[in-house]
Amino acid sequence: MSKFIDKLKRVFLNKNLRNRILFVIGVLVVYRFLSHVPVPGIPTDKLAAFFNSNQFLSLISLFSGSGLSSLSIIMLGVGPYITSTIIIQLMTMIFPKLKEMQQEGGAEGRKKFTQYSRMLTIPLAIIQAFSYIILLQRSDVIPANIPPFQMLTNVAIIVAGSVLVMWLGELATEFGIGNGISTIIFAGIVSRLPQMITQVQSSILDASQIPTIIIAAVLGLLVIYFVVLVTEAERPIPVTYTKQMHGGGAGVPTYLPLRLNQAGVIPIIFAISILLFPQMILSLLTHTQYAWVNTWSANLSALMQNTWFYAGAYFVLVVLFTFFYTSVTFDPKSISENLQKNGAFISGIRPGESTMQYLSQVVTRITLVGAVFLGLIAVLPVVVHAITGIQALTVGGTALLIVVSVVMDTVKKMNAQLSMEEY
Repeated sequence: MSKFIDKLKRVFLNKNLRNRILFVIGVLVVYRFLSHVPVPGIPTDKLAAFFNSNQFLSLISLFSGSGLSSLSIIMLGVGPYITSTIIIQLMTMIFPKLKEMQQEGGAEGRKKFTQYSRMLTIPLAIIQAFSYIILLQRSDVIPANIPPFQMLTNVAIIVAGSVLVMWLGELATEFGIGNGISTIIFAGIVSRLPQMITQVQSSILDASQIPTIIIAAVLGLLVIYFVVLVTEAERPIPVTYTKQMHGGGAGVPTYLPLRLNQAGVIPIIFAISILLFPQMILSLLTHTQYAWVNTWSANLSALMQNTWFYAGAYFVLVVLFTFFYTSVTFDPKSISENLQKNGAFISGIRPGESTMQYLSQVVTRITLVGAVFLGLIAVLPVVVHAITGIQALTVGGTALLIVVSVVMDTVKKMNAQLSMEEY
């Protein structure tokens, strides 16, 4: 306890770190305020019951800080920006020039790459804003006779809110501590905790549900333990740096740490975004004037909402995105070249091509373990919900995974900032 208090003192006595933390808090205050500013002219009296009965919209609302369930001006949250980031990252696999610009273009290349993601956010936000309004109209949640001008105005306000949230997230990343987008998602999840606790408490009132709640609580603690364990796990690669000394050469041994889960919580966020988008489109297509379109859309929508299909698709997407994000952020060729330039080598491995192949093999093996673990942890709450029937556990499990990962990442960056300033 005394070490924890000492660490807090060091954090708040450090002017730079203190200002960064206060900046993030200020961004989150603005974000929470905006989540309570409703879109003008649309009644919201039926929204609560509708979102409580719809699982995938509840998940979307979770990541918008309850903004969607209250039809606030930031109802889309960071969803469009995350989706645009996924699309741009996938395009690097199709267009080599785009990948070259991202990896070898330096600061200017990364700036252009980020700008493309921002530009794509706007049309995606327009599509999602219009789709949500139509979906709510067809579900008889909001009036269907909204005038065209008011519809355009509302879509413009919602898109502007999404761009504003994207800007706040980037400001939090640049001037705050940790990843700004993840921090905003974290704030949205934490704001829903009282509601989740209330739902669980209502289940406790039923004596038959008490054993189920106890099992769910134990599973929650196990999730926290294993998330921390896997996040901290590393595979050390012994590296020797050649050092010339008077009277002969000598090697300075060290190691290259490869994290078991290098992608963090990003695959979970990506997978949820990909899963929810087609469900929203299918919900819209079930009310067209073409009977065959309605039939196919209803069948596909029912399949997407099937718990076991949803869990299987969720697991596969988390695994795939873990590999994809790791391949984007970890480049064995670049690392092998840097080792060679600095006169370093891996014991028993020739520098250059052999080192690159060795690192690729090691990263693939450890990423497989981390990806399968992340996928299992992600679908575990869905399976528990299917068995117990308590919907709060579905949302709460995914939220728990993200919250733990974001907190750990933020703490690491705070420690790194302290260490850097000490040196």
